[in-house]
Amino acid sequence: MNFSELHRKLIAAARTTPADERVPYAFEKRIMARLAGKTAPDGWTLWGRALSKAAVCCVAFMLLMAAGSYFVPASPAAIAGNTESLSQDVEQTLFAAVASNTDSETW
Repeated sequence: MNFSELHRKLIAAARTTPADERVPYAFEKRIMARLAGKTAPDGWTLWGRALSKAAVCCVAFMLLMAAGSYFVPASPAAIAGNTESLSQDVEQTLFAAVASNTDSETW
């Protein structure tokens, strides 16, 4: 295919087509100028924005949980005289799986 011949034919066809009055004057130049002014999105900027939004959500969740643990009444076991705190209960729960695996030598 001869590209120069194709180019000549397309330009000739474009010149024979009458101008359409519905298109504003210099519309294509305004569009091209607007496109040239746009920059490609920076991946690090997008990643940083996403991480900052996630950090805000995590801090809000942490504050909600801290307020909940402060304002929620004590458990019935703590009222009955068992003085184990919530932190000790969580620690025992998390280390229960580790304690059960130390007997069977799975490592």
